[in-house]
Amino acid sequence: MTMLIDLPGEQGADTVRNALAAYKARLEQGQRRGRRRLSEFERRYGVSTEHFLKEMTAEDLAGGDLEYVEWAGEAKVSKGVESELKDLEHVHLRLR
Repeated sequence: MTMLIDLPGEQGADTVRNALAAYKARLEQGQRRGRRRLSEFERRYGVSTEHFLKEMTAEDLAGGDLEYVEWAGEAKVSKGVESELKDLEHVHLRLR
C-alpha cells in the first residue's frame, strides 16, 4: 500500500519526519518498559509469558485476578507496540 502526502515544501517534510521519529522513539521506550515488566513477571513465576498466556489462570498467581490482568494486559500492549514498530520499518519518505 502506498500513501501519498502532498506537502508545500521541505519544512512540511521535516515536520512529518520529526513526528514519525518522535512517535517511533515513544514506541521504543514503551517497548523497553513492557519488556521489563514482562521479565519481572517471568522471573517471579519462573515461566515465559507465552506459557503464562496458554496455561495459567488467575488462581495460579499470588496476586490473583489483578496480577493476571496486569500480566496479560502488558503482553497484549507489548504485542501491539511490536506490531506498530514493524509497520514503521516499512515507511519510506520520498521527496519529489
